[in-house]
Amino acid sequence: MVAAFAGGLSQLFEGMGQELFNAAVLGVAVVMLTWHNVWMARHGREIAGEMRAIGRAVAEGSKPLLALAVVVGVAVLREGSEVALFLYGVAASDGGSALGLTIGGCLGLLLGAAVCLVTYLGLVRIPPRALFATTTVLITLLAAGMAAQAVAFLERANWLTSLDTVVWDSGWLLSEASIPGRALHTLIGYTDQPTQMQLLVYLAVIAITGGLMRLTAQVRGDHAVAAG
Repeated sequence: MVAAFAGGLSQLFEGMGQELFNAAVLGVAVVMLTWHNVWMARHGREIAGEMRAIGRAVAEGSKPLLALAVVVGVAVLREGSEVALFLYGVAASDGGSALGLTIGGCLGLLLGAAVCLVTYLGLVRIPPRALFATTTVLITLLAAGMAAQAVAFLERANWLTSLDTVVWDSGWLLSEASIPGRALHTLIGYTDQPTQMQLLVYLAVIAITGGLMRLTAQVRGDHAVAAG
């Protein structure tokens, strides 16, 4: 549904309107990814405990299997919405072909299923704290990169003209058109010719995400102390 509506909305814009719509989609994705990090920093431990409790209740027969299915379904619904916006953001910022996006999405789906299967079978033993820290850093960089790409669209549409001077040109070292450059562009928003505004927004998203996570973690700690 999210993907269908995103495609329909994009048809309503022409010329620079498409650039503005792309920037808006990236902005929504940035907000969702940032909120994901901040929300998990406060509720991640609670969710893990609740999931274990529901799993035990289902195994003991005190709750029906439908309860666990509903929990999984809601989680997939939320993550699926993020994936739809993320893929549209990749398509809008990277400008790749539909075939390439489809193949990449399918490969990502297969890789995700393989990782889940390996983890389920117990072949990978990753401490939850280390896993959460790693994914948090990756999601933060992903959100910062999307924010910088949104700035690029606004600059292209002449809606953002301040601080548009190119800071550096690293195309000689790693071109954005190369395969490694494209991968870094998608994952962390790498560009070989960033403007001052892009760099400022990139760093601001990282700082804001880290600050909000630290604040919410502190609030959670204060509540735990008060409850104790």
